[in-house]
Parts: sequence; structure tokens; C-alpha cells
Amino acid sequence: MTHAAPVSPVDRAGLRQRVDKALTEFLAGQRARLTRVDDALVPVAEAIEAFVLGGGKRLRPAFAYWGFRGAGGVDGDQVLTALAALEFVQASALIHDDLMDRSDTRRGEPAVHRRFAARHRAAGWGGDPDGFGDAAAILLGDLCLVWSDELLHSAGLDLRAVARARPVFDEMRTEVTVGQYLDVLTQVTGDTSVERASKVARYKSAKYTVERPLLFGAALADATPEVRTVYSAYGLPLGEAFQLRDDVLGVFGDPALTGKPAGDDLREGKRTYLVAAAVEALDDAGRELLLSHLGDPELDERGVGRLRELISASGALARTEQRIVTLTDTALAALTAVDLDTEARQALVDLAIAATRRAD
Repeated sequence: MTHAAPVSPVDRAGLRQRVDKALTEFLAGQRARLTRVDDALVPVAEAIEAFVLGGGKRLRPAFAYWGFRGAGGVDGDQVLTALAALEFVQASALIHDDLMDRSDTRRGEPAVHRRFAARHRAAGWGGDPDGFGDAAAILLGDLCLVWSDELLHSAGLDLRAVARARPVFDEMRTEVTVGQYLDVLTQVTGDTSVERASKVARYKSAKYTVERPLLFGAALADATPEVRTVYSAYGLPLGEAFQLRDDVLGVFGDPALTGKPAGDDLREGKRTYLVAAAVEALDDAGRELLLSHLGDPELDERGVGRLRELISASGALARTEQRIVTLTDTALAALTAVDLDTEARQALVDLAIAATRRAD
């Protein structure tokens, strides 16, 4: 007898399909709008469509949706449309992040700045192709952030619900932006402390991946203070665990699954918790070897392999994996402190597992 595979919490309630439908309909309207301005904007519409619709786990809308449902919110297409706005915040952050990191690919496709640089070269335009690509990525990232506002406010929700959720939405976007700055700052200052790495992870990713989407959904549902407190107690450690998993994948992940070259975080010089833990544990010779190659854009596969071995042998990989487990357990324990809708509680448990044990 065969058993059907469990339904992903992102797919439950048709969530992924409904979010994708809302995004597709909104982007079709935006394409028509841009085309009315000038046909030269068609590649802009195409690039954003490819980026937003071409991949992504839809984790942020999922956390927001189950946070909404857990707080007693009633399902509806207008709610899903509003939650889909989170995908434009994510797109903006990733487009800008790829530019800042000089990444070549995202999800196995050229990063937006590389896409527009290639367009410049193919057309034989004047000026610097890379400069054009950089400018296009900045503007497309900004446009996605503008569209996140527009989609939220055009979703058709009661204006009182939007007013409740707006401060959370604004705080989330501020946090991810300053977190990105702290990440850039940490790379140039060379701060390799575990404390700094944890703060960057918290603001760059953890809060805007889990806690703020949960509180966004809670605000739309007019959740009680008790529910909001539990969501933060669940969301903060889980968001950090999510980022730690991302850090591990950035060094040890399979490019066929991650869509990025092996060891990209090492070439970019990321001062992650994983790296900070290795620096803390290594002897002087090992520390010098790691830091002398960290941030080398010419690091080849052999060099990546050597640094992987160094990090693993230091105990940093095991320490990071254990911290992921501890943080996830803390998050799951927090859910028992308040009475939530049964389906929503199970979905949040499943989301925690999906977010921290993923292979891509």
C-alpha cells in the first residue's frame, strides 16, 4: 500500500498557486502600464516577471498566511493578494543583494545586473555594459519595492486592516535594508565575531523572513497581544535558524540545488555565523589561511574545497548545525504557549521543518 506524500505547508490551502495567481495578474497589469509609457520598458517588465514568477519558495507569504489564520483570520483571495506583496519586498532585496555581492546567478539564471549588461553588449550600445547593468538592477529593485506598496493597497482589504498591518510592513522593510548595510559594513571592516554575525543574520534575514511576515498576518487578523508575543518568540529563533541553514548552503550546498556556484559565500567574503565560529575555533595558522582566502573572487573549486575542509575540521559546521537544531526547538516550544487554530499550528510546525532542513 502506498501513501501520498504530505502536503507542503506552502501548498496547503492552495497557497502557492493562489499567491502565484495574484502575482501574475498584478504583473500583467504592470506590463500594460509600462508599455503605455514606452516599448523600451518591455524588457523591464519581462525581467521582473521572470524574477518574481520564475522561482522562490513563497515562504514569507506562507508564514504571513498561517500567522493570519492562527490569529483567527478568515481566508479570502483579497488576503492572499495582500500577502503576495511580500514577494516584491523579497525580489527587491535579492536583486540589490546580487548586485552588491557581484553575483553572477540567481536560481540558476543570470542575476538582473548581469542580464541587463548582456543586453547592452548584444545591442552594441555605447558606454559601459556593466555600469548599465548595475543601474538597471538598482532601478528594478526599487521598482519592486514600490510595487510591494501598490499591491498591498490595491488588494481590496478593509482599510482598517491595512492600517493595522502597515507599521509592521514598514518596520520589516527598514530592518532588511539596515541589515543589508550591516552585512556590507561587516565585510569591509573584517569583523568576524559571532555576535556581529548573529546581528547581521537577525536583521538581514531572520526578522523579515519569519517574524515580520507572521506579525503582518497577525495584524491583518487583529490578533491579541498574546498571539503576537508568541509569534515573535517563534519567529525570531526560527528566522535565525533559517539564515544559518542558508549560510551552510552558501558554503557546502550543491549548485544544482541552490542555483548558485559552489562556495559563493566564500568568494564574496561573507562573515557569517559559520565563518565566525570557524575563526573562533581555528589556531593561528588555520585562521590566517581562512581569512587570507575569504573574499577572493578568483577562488577556484580546489580552493573552495580546502576552505570547506578547514571549516568542517574546526567544528564550526557541527556547531552551526547544532545551533540550528536548538533554535528550531526553541521556536517550536513557543507555539505551545497560546491556543492557535489546529491547522495553523501544524502548518507553522511544518514550515519550521521546511525552512531549516531544506536542501536548496
